[in-house]
Amino acid sequence: MSGSRPVTPVRAEAVPRYAAETDVLVVGFGCAGAAAAFEAASAGADVLVLERAGGPGGSSALSGGELYLGGGTAVQEACGFEDSADEMFGYLRAALGPHADEEKLRLYCEESVAHFQWFVDRGLTFEPTLWDAPTWMPTTRDGLMWLGENAWPYNEIARPAPRGHRCATEAYGGWLVMEKLVAAAEAAGAVAHADTLATALIVDDAGRVAGVTARRHGEEVAYRARRGVVLTTGGFADNEEMLADHAPHLLAHGRISDGLDDGSGIRMAAALGAATRRMGVVELALTALPALAVRGMLVNGLGQRFINEDVYPGLFSAAALTQPAPYWVIVDEEGYEAVPERERWGVVPRFVSETLEELETELGMPQGALESTVGTYNTYAERGQDPYFHKDARWLRPLKGPFAAVDPRAGFHQGGRPSAGAGTGVAGFTLGGLRTTVDGAVLDVSGAVLPGLFAAGRAASGIHGEGYVSGTSLGDGTFFGRRAGAAAAGG
Repeated sequence: MSGSRPVTPVRAEAVPRYAAETDVLVVGFGCAGAAAAFEAASAGADVLVLERAGGPGGSSALSGGELYLGGGTAVQEACGFEDSADEMFGYLRAALGPHADEEKLRLYCEESVAHFQWFVDRGLTFEPTLWDAPTWMPTTRDGLMWLGENAWPYNEIARPAPRGHRCATEAYGGWLVMEKLVAAAEAAGAVAHADTLATALIVDDAGRVAGVTARRHGEEVAYRARRGVVLTTGGFADNEEMLADHAPHLLAHGRISDGLDDGSGIRMAAALGAATRRMGVVELALTALPALAVRGMLVNGLGQRFINEDVYPGLFSAAALTQPAPYWVIVDEEGYEAVPERERWGVVPRFVSETLEELETELGMPQGALESTVGTYNTYAERGQDPYFHKDARWLRPLKGPFAAVDPRAGFHQGGRPSAGAGTGVAGFTLGGLRTTVDGAVLDVSGAVLPGLFAAGRAASGIHGEGYVSGTSLGDGTFFGRRAGAAAAGG
């Protein structure tokens, strides 16, 4: 998708008429937009939401639906875990770093229990049970899951507690999160115009953002916002030009999106002088199955291990991409059979051999490389140890033939859509965006607030530094979307 469409700001005096006027105009009806619309409407403002697609949801609806929440939620307590905002902050600062936004992150952690209750009050339910194994996506209705908190080195940085909250549905739950949030926003009084593509910001004589121009059903229209405009248009994973400028390493891979994450909101604000942050940061997910990797090992093209396989899968994905390719999951028959068929997601080994010598030949590895790696692993696994990478003893045992190599490039799709580069077995999305305050106000390049303009979700730079954990996009998108909506309603 091209980023060449002009987004030059429009002067208010040049607008002949408005198709509609409202107090708060929200652009984009994903999770951040729904949260912003709900809070603005609940504060008594008239709210209009513009959505370029035929209906709400966006990439949020296609997501797994995990919500990264903690600090002592009711689900955590029901599952027997103690947690605090400080422990949550300690883990996330390390996992989302380096250079996580500590001001936003601290606030997010301190108010996480209240944010959990906000979801419950919107109608989401969470089973008081734990999925107790590494995975991208549980195949059950368990309401809580680990997201790397109990893996080294994070278990030495903060007291481990599972914080991946999942609403009561099997597998992907983003659709259910969006169903509840959209219903809540509409019940609070927000009105949506679908099939409406915002094209530029409207600015009045005082320099305040006063609305947007848009294209609706082929007609050029304009919308006026009396109090504020909230941009919740998503990231820019689908804009080839923006990727080439800011995050070219994503160009070669698949995209996790609804196909409409073209960075339009970021570009409209930047055309007004808005500052951006972390534009080069992306999350890349290797489609290796954690359930298999943790029972065996992840190796690079030279047959070497490079990480403890029980970490959050996004971390072994990032590590794999810095290794000599291709990468493989090596597992023995016992490990493969230990994974229930439903949790294999249709993944089958590409190569199976009785001996490691045969397997490394088939994989094109240096002679003896895989034998050496597995031999060292087995020596220590017999003692319940992993001195090189510190995988938890729960997953350690000697591997015995026959052996299999699973190609991550043939793995399942975590979510999103097939796109250019999908054959690499890696897919991703962008994390950078507009620089905002904790209340969603967009800042210009000098650090001053752009009056009347707010942003949240992947259109903004949120709590992330250079790392990512599942659930933090829906989590910070809704949290800061709420704050942006309330601030915009206050005028």
